[in-house]
Amino acid sequence: MTGVAVPAPYVDPAAPALLAGAPTPRRALFLDRDGVVNVDHAYVHSEAETDWIPGIFTLVAEAAAAGYLPIVVTNQAGIARGLYDAATFERYTAWVHSEFAARGAPLLATYHCPHHPTAGIGGLRVACGCRKPAPGMLLRAMRDWDLSPSASLLLGDQPSDLAAARAAGVGRAIEVRGGRLPDRAALTLGGAGSGRGPAVPGVSG
Repeated sequence: MTGVAVPAPYVDPAAPALLAGAPTPRRALFLDRDGVVNVDHAYVHSEAETDWIPGIFTLVAEAAAAGYLPIVVTNQAGIARGLYDAATFERYTAWVHSEFAARGAPLLATYHCPHHPTAGIGGLRVACGCRKPAPGMLLRAMRDWDLSPSASLLLGDQPSDLAAARAAGVGRAIEVRGGRLPDRAALTLGGAGSGRGPAVPGVSG
């Protein structure tokens, strides 16, 4: 498991500016993709399939203003299953980043896992350390950007997202239910040594 490398991330062209403006210690807002950034229509990989979760651009902009570096961490079993390839995913990810940048909410980077332990094709059929609930993507991002785990947050819509956050030592994980994102008041660690913070309608820590 540990011998399977986490793929290199897509890094936004605005990364140097985002890093220059980030407070220290650096902290991230980790975002699952399908179900948090875009509506989960299953294996989304094109512009035509994309419907944004209401409020996601405002949330990312407000998180950035509060000092968080927005980073997407996404399982991509569609690559493992051969439904689309890594190049298609890369092009789509670049488009997603451009859409966020155009709305004043640039993302720092997107990390993905292209593996699946049972449904993957060829070398992608592997029990890796990056597919959530494993914490590999989060741990690599923390190393890549010198992030403080305990000062960071994660938004996810699946138990595997929250489990990955716990395994990586992320300070707080917030569950997104039914596409209902938290408001800015929730983007705080509060008394978050436990990984929980203030209650938000439709969201549980």
